[in-house]
Amino acid sequence: MLNEEKIRLMTETALLEKKEEKRIRLVYTYFKSDYIGSQIMRGFFKYTLCALLCFMVWGLYNLDSLLNAISITDLVKRGEMLALYYLAGLAAYLLIAGVSAAFRYKKAAKGMKAYAAKLRRLEKRYELQNKTKEIKEGSRHDGTVRI
Repeated sequence: MLNEEKIRLMTETALLEKKEEKRIRLVYTYFKSDYIGSQIMRGFFKYTLCALLCFMVWGLYNLDSLLNAISITDLVKRGEMLALYYLAGLAAYLLIAGVSAAFRYKKAAKGMKAYAAKLRRLEKRYELQNKTKEIKEGSRHDGTVRI
């Protein structure tokens, strides 16, 4: 005989696992601090690469004015200004990346808890079914129980 509640619970668990697979894997693969640190590190490299490309495009676009202002003090001034823009943008980007990673991890942890709760409910269902099966097999037709 099929137990409809158990089948429904198994289906819900399988759907949740399929839907939340990437996020659930995130929680049991990383500690929170490790995940946030890796996302900040990735953000650092992404932002640095993007900034270098933007500075190169800006430098090529303004090559004429840069060559006309060939004095070392002007070039140093522009370099300091670019470094300041880079550091300010990097700090803002890494802050956003860290907060975003913490939010994603927290959301994934909630999904993992829901998945684990469904698995525990399913396991209890199986235990209850096995106990009732053992009780039915252990009883005689006259109502006495074998020990």
